[in-house]
Amino acid sequence: MSDQIKHECGVAFIRLLKPLSYYQKKYGTALYGLNKLYLLMEKQHNRGQDGAGVATIKLDIEPGKRYISRHRSMASNAVADIFEYIQKKFADIQKEAPEKLADAEWLKEHVSFTGEVLLGHLRYGTHGKNSIESCHPFLRQNNWMTRNLVIAGNFNMTNVDELLQQLYALGQHPKEKADTVTVLEKIGHFIDTENQGLFDQYKREGLDDNREISKLIANDMDVAKILRKSAKNWDGGYTIAGILGHGDAFVMRDPAGIRPAYYYYNDEIVVAASERPAIQTAFNIPMEQIREIRPGHALIVKKNGKITEDMFSEPQERKACSFERIYFSRGSDAAIYRERKQLGRLLCPQILDFVNHDIKNTVFSYIPNTAEVAFYGMVEGMHKYVKKYQHEELVKLGADITEEKVAEILQVAPRVEKIAIKDVKLRTFITQDADRTEMVAHVYDTTYGLIKKGTDTLVVLDDSIVRGTTLKQSILKILDRLGPKKVVVVSSAPQIRYPDCYGIDMSRMGEFVAFEAAISLLKEMDREDVILDVYQKCKDSQKLPKEEVQNYVKEIYAMFTDQQISDRIAQIITPKNVNCEVQVIYQTLDNLHIACPDNLGDWYFSGDYPTPGGNKVVNRAFVNWMEGKNQRAYM
Repeated sequence: MSDQIKHECGVAFIRLLKPLSYYQKKYGTALYGLNKLYLLMEKQHNRGQDGAGVATIKLDIEPGKRYISRHRSMASNAVADIFEYIQKKFADIQKEAPEKLADAEWLKEHVSFTGEVLLGHLRYGTHGKNSIESCHPFLRQNNWMTRNLVIAGNFNMTNVDELLQQLYALGQHPKEKADTVTVLEKIGHFIDTENQGLFDQYKREGLDDNREISKLIANDMDVAKILRKSAKNWDGGYTIAGILGHGDAFVMRDPAGIRPAYYYYNDEIVVAASERPAIQTAFNIPMEQIREIRPGHALIVKKNGKITEDMFSEPQERKACSFERIYFSRGSDAAIYRERKQLGRLLCPQILDFVNHDIKNTVFSYIPNTAEVAFYGMVEGMHKYVKKYQHEELVKLGADITEEKVAEILQVAPRVEKIAIKDVKLRTFITQDADRTEMVAHVYDTTYGLIKKGTDTLVVLDDSIVRGTTLKQSILKILDRLGPKKVVVVSSAPQIRYPDCYGIDMSRMGEFVAFEAAISLLKEMDREDVILDVYQKCKDSQKLPKEEVQNYVKEIYAMFTDQQISDRIAQIITPKNVNCEVQVIYQTLDNLHIACPDNLGDWYFSGDYPTPGGNKVVNRAFVNWMEGKNQRAYM
């Protein structure tokens, strides 16, 4: 992606189903769980640039001894930083008493992080504060073991104000206005309620030993019921993992399946993560054995090892995030790899029309590095077209066939080259705006001598165009130096027109070049009345319940075809003083759905939000833009 969207969060969960001594004997280390958690997190490092955190819980620990451990980091290499911190504890033991490293029970009793339940988190703050306090996992602590809660997640709630009011109504006084706090406290409240209800029940049944009651509560807690009550009014996209102090654990996924979650279990371990290949790699598990947590369901692992997948909220129409498939998730997932190639193939008819089917004078390339897989698909599509062309031309020869004519036809082939090269070592460290712009222009380099000046059309594939800034400030200037007659920038994703509110760093209207293009066209037509009318509708809608709100921002785009907006985008991203013509092609929504049939969440392209809160957020984002407020439209 030429315009970097930093990413979203990721989770990693492991529950060891055997005693630590089992792993010591079979795998040669009692740190089996920690080692696997490290792998799970590193293999999802693409999901967190702002920080990371790890928490573990030890099962069946005597009162008075620490059983919850947590460490978080905001270092640039946060995952490595955390595990270096943990590893140092064992390095010290290695120096002082190396035989203790083989004593699993001693390690569990004396060394932190040697628990059977492990939770890791990779954080990207979509638009909020960036501090160690914002890093997951979060803790809600209590002297009753069964009232402790650790959570970490990949989520955003659109209705934080509403959820806060519900907490106020319960008599709580949250310390800040944030969805992480509301989620933690809402689940925590119903954990407290479940505890108290069971306690009262056992007292009524005549039990007097509170220690025995505590054990019964730990055994009988209904985690699914707790989650059903907690999530009743949540509006958002989420994968949330949690551990109760006594050892019950869960991983829950929103009813529309917006955010991804996968899991696997056998008689040794239960593992869950945001991305399937992380589980495949860390545990050497075939893809077919890994399951996806169903929308509206929670993977629940009881302290006794019982594993269920329970519904906590009625599943809605599945709207799994298509941007996961286009860009966010690693392309090492077999299904995602195939889908990205298909996205590239489906663009071929549009591209061929734009270059007038002139394969001979067209060079095909891509903008590294995330568009590479879609580029392979596009190249396959071009080869398929050329084979068809050659077949038709050979048939046309009929009786006029000669060796020279056949050779000429068979020489036709797509010209595929690596033109743009990303200089990953270059850093735009200079702070003055003018100097920074000059430095940004050199983040990409190019391969010289491949373009026939004034003759060739250069087609470059990007996986998405969000702001168009890097194209304008860097890439197009560099490509123009090669002397192409025309540059066609192709996006394997449709036009990004609307903000995300479910966990992706796309929250402000003014950052979308498609929105800038539509506004520009309206102003050029002297139709600013449309802008003002949408503003008033959006402003009025903020007073309505979210269930009654519709997306009025769609009206900004309604007067134009997709190609009209693409043509204006081409004008916007074309730098001054370039000699080549610049055109822009975007993927169509229909083709996106063909390529990614199981992940139809497309609200950032279509404006069709999967939850009622999404419509409220997009309208508020437009109001913020109109009023010059540089802030996201949800808490």
